[in-house]
Amino acid sequence: MIGTDQRRAFGRWLVNSAQNLKAVLFPARADEEIARRARSFAPVVWLLGKVQSGKTSIIRVMTECSAAEVGNGFKACTKTARVFDFPQEAPLIRFLDTCGVGEAGYDPAEDLTFCEDQAHLLIVTTRALDPQQEIIVDAVRAIRRRHPEWPVIVAQTTIHEGYAAGDEHVKPYPFADQDPAVLAAAGMSTDIIRSLSHQRELFLGLPGKGAVLFVPIDFTLPEDGWEPSYYGYEAFLAALEHVAPAAVVTSLHNLYGDGGDALAARAQPHILGYATAAGAADIWPVAGIALVPAVQAKMIHTLAAIYGIEWNRRVLAEFAGALGASTLIQIGSGFGARQLAKLVPLYGQTAGAAAAAVMSFSTTYALGKAACYFFGRRKSGASDPTGVAQTYKDALSTALRLARERGIANTSSRNDA
Repeated sequence: MIGTDQRRAFGRWLVNSAQNLKAVLFPARADEEIARRARSFAPVVWLLGKVQSGKTSIIRVMTECSAAEVGNGFKACTKTARVFDFPQEAPLIRFLDTCGVGEAGYDPAEDLTFCEDQAHLLIVTTRALDPQQEIIVDAVRAIRRRHPEWPVIVAQTTIHEGYAAGDEHVKPYPFADQDPAVLAAAGMSTDIIRSLSHQRELFLGLPGKGAVLFVPIDFTLPEDGWEPSYYGYEAFLAALEHVAPAAVVTSLHNLYGDGGDALAARAQPHILGYATAAGAADIWPVAGIALVPAVQAKMIHTLAAIYGIEWNRRVLAEFAGALGASTLIQIGSGFGARQLAKLVPLYGQTAGAAAAAVMSFSTTYALGKAACYFFGRRKSGASDPTGVAQTYKDALSTALRLARERGIANTSSRNDA
């Protein structure tokens, strides 16, 4: 059994030596810093297209947020663009939505400056039956002149607008082969085939060697009556897998956990986002001492809310007891040693800082997974302290791999936009 003194030590560590638990669980100033640190590692997916061309639908499908959540989550970032961070409190991925395309004289230079240090993928949205895409093509051409290696996915959306009354989506999805004769034989209308082909021709001759893929999709709401609601979803994911850089693919793969546990799936992006913020904070000497415990405390509070558990002193003590004395000692002593190592001249700013960042990421991720296991059992009225501690240990190995994939050990300067 874990002793009272050890529980108290864990509490002091978790709340960063604060006198008031509530002040740490709701750290107003820390919130901004946590989000900023996570954003420094979050890849940016740039969505470029006219108004109502399907950009928001793509974000909704990729994040599984509601249309209202996406709409209310955008924040202006330039004169002609806005950004959607997911999750907002500790972003794992960012979506840049250019609002000014379609207006006369749109210049992508400012939007490009905002995200070119972090943008990893350009998704262009075109309504399938809209032939007037020249202004979009011009913007893409300007972007590719600056970044000829950037891949481009052209999502040709709202296919159903070309259907005759009573028509349904052609099944199976026929656009794996975009040959007009094949599409016609599958039952696709001539108007749609011609429009999609015309749009593809407009993008011919783009500068650069980055891949350009065309994916017809039709992402609708269930109440719209189209089945399936996410028509072309598998093809869209396959395109992302094929051309998106590793940073984007890694983020998308980890947006939701595996298995059928809906709450665990919802918690997954929050865990990874907070873990990234902890790792980013611990790159720099001294900063991690204050921020990493606050990140972990905020993460556990967020996870408790997802599971509908009131996070208070009693639940904190139960969680500490479930983790076990050896785990708490390992976390606390390891954290202190890493902070001291970062203060060593030269070593502390390189290998020491990199190791500290990776371990803070990993321990935060493992704490999050252990907390989910604990909250899940508590919600169902069960208790499994052994399982909580084992979940933490098992998650550490996974976290070390994820830290490498996300480049947490990279101590180079990051864009904090």
